[in-house]
Amino acid sequence: MTVIVDYGVGNLFSLASSLEKIGEPSLVTNEGDVIKTADRVILPGVGAFEDAMKKLNMSGLREAVTDAAEKGIPLMGICLGMQLLFEKSFEYGEHEGLGLLKGEVRPIVTDPSLKIPHMGWNSLSFKRNHPLFENTKDGAFVYFVHSYHAVNCDDSLLATTEYGIPLTAAVACKNIMGCQFHPEKSGDVGLGILRAFVKLGEGSL
Repeated sequence: MTVIVDYGVGNLFSLASSLEKIGEPSLVTNEGDVIKTADRVILPGVGAFEDAMKKLNMSGLREAVTDAAEKGIPLMGICLGMQLLFEKSFEYGEHEGLGLLKGEVRPIVTDPSLKIPHMGWNSLSFKRNHPLFENTKDGAFVYFVHSYHAVNCDDSLLATTEYGIPLTAAVACKNIMGCQFHPEKSGDVGLGILRAFVKLGEGSL
């Protein structure tokens, strides 16, 4: 079963519905013991980095998420959830992240003619192969909504998208993965990514 972390920030219903569509049992939970023993964990997120980290810390779910990651349980962060995996963010100040991946999150600075947030459909450019994208072709379009992006993350960089400059679209290091875009809003391509994720188990990466 795939566990979706409920810490008060995220598209929980859309994500659970997408997993149901591909036949994957899921559980939305804020119970740390459940997260630590899950087959797979998804960390969603929308909104501000600082607020999300405060909620993870105050709820005690930060420890549950990091413990699951350290045990080798496949963990995928989505949108803000991916950004939380890094060491820190510079969104309205400097804020500590989960530190599960090397790198930091900074504002998108691109061609002034391009609107921020980066919102809508954009294509993926893969930098290396990974099981998470076994069903996804290079150039596939997925749905983004973000004003900040991960930088200095070459160790985990998996895919980029172009928006005046290359933006980090996906990352992976061992059992820890992240998608800046929303698979649950990305049609058949997104469902294919979720299908690949739910095939992963502890020790498979």
